[in-house]
This record gives sequence, C-alpha cells and structure tokens, in this order.
Amino acid sequence: MRAKEPEGEIPSGSAAASAARTFGTAGPQVGASFGDDDVNLGDEGGADDDEVVEGEIVDPLTAVTAQRDEYLDSLRRLQAEFDNYRKRVTKQQSEQAERAAVSLVGKLLPVLDALDLAAAHVGDPDSDDARALVAAASLLTGALAKEGLERIDPVGQPFDPNDHEAVGHLPADPAAAAAGGNGNGNGAAGSAGAEPPAADEEKGASAPHDGPVVGQVMRPGYRWKGTVIRPAMVMVHG
Repeated sequence: MRAKEPEGEIPSGSAAASAARTFGTAGPQVGASFGDDDVNLGDEGGADDDEVVEGEIVDPLTAVTAQRDEYLDSLRRLQAEFDNYRKRVTKQQSEQAERAAVSLVGKLLPVLDALDLAAAHVGDPDSDDARALVAAASLLTGALAKEGLERIDPVGQPFDPNDHEAVGHLPADPAAAAAGGNGNGNGAAGSAGAEPPAADEEKGASAPHDGPVVGQVMRPGYRWKGTVIRPAMVMVHG
C-alpha cells in the first residue's frame, strides 16, 4: 500500500510537469486579460479627467455675472413697464378731469344765459337789485374766464360755421343801403365830393363777396380752453 503524501509539499514527477503545462498555457491568457483591464481602467480614468477639465472651464464668477445681467435686464423691463403704466394712468386721470370740467361748465351755461336775460330786462340799471345782479354775473363769468371760458359774441363779424349757428337771415344792412343812397345823392355836388361815396360804394360792393355777416346774436356761444363747447346762435345778413 502506497503511503499518503504529506499536505503542503511540492508535487514531484509527472504531477509537477502537468501543473507547469497547465499554468503555462493559461498564463498568456491571464496576462492578456490583465492587460485589457489595465487599458480599460486607463480609458476610464481619462474620461474622468476630461469631465473635470470641462467642469473647471465654467468659472463661478462668470456664471454669477451672467445671472446678474439677466436680473438687471428683467428689472429694467419692469421699470419701463411701470413708467409706461404711470404715464398712461396720469394721462387718463387728466383726460377724466378735463371731461368733468367741460361737463360742469356746460351745466353752468344756462345759468349764464339766465343772468344775461335778467340783466337785459332789468328795470332800473341804477337800482340796488340791478347792481347786485350785474356784480354776481360778473363774479361768475370772471371766475370761469380765469379757468379758460371764453364768450363768443360775434356781432358784425363774418359768419363762421365753426363758431356760429345761423338760425335765420336778416334784411340787408340799413347802414350799407344808406351809404349807397348818400353816394348817389352826392354825385351832383361836384367831383371833389363824389370821390368818398365812390369808395364807400366799392366797399359795399365787395362786402357781399366776403360772405354773410352776423347781424344779431340770439344766444352767445362759449369756448373752453380754445375748444368750442357751444356755438353762438346768430342771425346773419346776406
């Protein structure tokens, strides 16, 4: 019976040769395997190095500066929008106040008409009542005139459809007809006295070409800050 070899001893003979052949054949494969692993590890390490480099390219100060500029642009746009809103609201408030003033003045025009009518039909202009009435009317019209109210009373002026409202026609102006009659009567007085009437006749002949003329105001008109809020109601010649 063959004695058992002690454990841990190096095998001898054919066993050692067999082991050598086995490790010799597997050695290149193991080496190649370790070589591939080394290359792969090297590649992975290179990729990590590139990411780190790319991370270092983004400067924190540059990022903060870009963010600051973005916030500043947003703030400027918001400021511009607020300025436009403030201007728009101010304009709307001004227009609303102007419309309210025009409405109030329009409601006061009948009061002015009543005062004019009362002053025109007062019995004794030197009486206390007449003077008080005239003083009250003057105070009201003066206060409104300071704010921009202007009276339109165009007697003797050419008719303007923008400021006047014609409600009727009057006969030819008696003064012009009298001037024409005087010119014809003075023709026999001599050449020296006939020249002025001839000039008057030329003026009278040119007057109709200028258009109708206001001969009577039935109701005065008014302007508010240059804008006609009520045209004058008139009678015209021509």
